[in-house]
This record gives sequence, structure tokens and C-alpha cells, in this order.
Amino acid sequence: MAPKRLESLMLKDRPVVPPDSVIKTFSHLRGYNIDLVLTQDMEGLCQESFVIRQGDWAKFFLDSWFDPLYRTYNFQRAERHALEHVVQWHPTVLTRLAIVPQGIMNAYGVDIPRRGGKEVMYKEEDFVVQFPGCKVGPNRNCEKEMESYYKQWKATITREN
Repeated sequence: MAPKRLESLMLKDRPVVPPDSVIKTFSHLRGYNIDLVLTQDMEGLCQESFVIRQGDWAKFFLDSWFDPLYRTYNFQRAERHALEHVVQWHPTVLTRLAIVPQGIMNAYGVDIPRRGGKEVMYKEEDFVVQFPGCKVGPNRNCEKEMESYYKQWKATITREN
């Protein structure tokens, strides 16, 4: 993502863990400073979809996030809470972080009220659709949830060819 484009999308001075974390994204960062791009929903940072710039810092970040210390700590929501801990309490990570609007790379394919509801559901202009918890719920059918998006994708591909 081009630095200028990233800067236009960055949510600055925003609580890292909504709604009221005292740790906020920096307002002075520029697009060329960013190595990690995330989204967040009403529950916190979204670990399901992120962009990371390849390099030594990426290796450091992934090693930190997946360190056995964090893996065995029994965070309530595993990867999400480990990620939130690393981002909030390690300035080396926070100084390279940009949070962008959820629709840019993590819109939801179904209405999940506790995570933002219809407001964060996939819209035509969004880039990525995701189906969190699809395999977890006993009343959910992944194939059925994805069907309309698959048809839309197939129609677009056919039209372009």
C-alpha cells in the first residue's frame, strides 16, 4: 500500500482496544513508518486479517506475538488478547502500527451484533470479506453464508473475461 494512501486511511489517536483504552494509536505517524496494518471491531483488534511489511521488524513482531510465554499465558481469547497485549505494552510495536477502517480488509459476511452488526458487514466497495466463527457455531453453515459472495465474485470474473 502506498504511504500516501495508507495515511489517508489511518485512524489516528484511536484507542487500541475499544472503546476506552488509554493506549491510543499515534497521531504523528506517517505511512512510510508503518510496518503493521490492522483493523478493529467492537471487541478489539482483529487478528484474522492483517498486512505486515516483510523484513527484520516483521520477524521480531511475529516472534513476539507467537512467543510461548504468550501462548501459555491463557489469555481469554488467545491470539486476539495476546496481540492486544503486545501492541499496547510494547512501544516498538505501537510505533509501527496503523489501524484502518474495518471494511478495507476485514468486513464481515454475516451480521454479528456483538462485533459491530450491520455497520461492519461487507459492502460493494470493501476489499475483503471474512466469516468469523463460521465453524464454531452449531447454528451456522459456512457454505450457505459464503454462497452469495461466491456468486457475486463469479459474476464479476465472468463479466471481466
